Amino acid sequence: MAKKDTVYKFLNPVGIKEAVDIIPLAPRLDTLDGKEIWFSICGEPDITIPLEKQLKNNYPNVNWKVKKTYQTTPVPLSDEEMKTCNALIQAVAW
Repeated sequence: MAKKDTVYKFLNPVGIKEAVDIIPLAPRLDTLDGKEIWFSICGEPDITIPLEKQLKNNYPNVNWKVKKTYQTTPVPLSDEEMKTCNALIQAVAW
């Protein structure tokens, strides 16, 4: 039986939630024609190879740019690339 003066400490199994910055989504593009879209791929390039080909075939008027890495962390866009980029597709395949 527990004593009234005894204090028990427990750990929360959920863990500690750190605060994050909330950033709203960008508005949808009205058209893809003539836009610059970056396709950033990280991980194994298995499914992303046919996906990249299909996107380029389906949307030939888009200026496609591609960054690839086999690491878990995607290659970030430079400041100049961010200025000229209209959209980004981030693909993670494992």
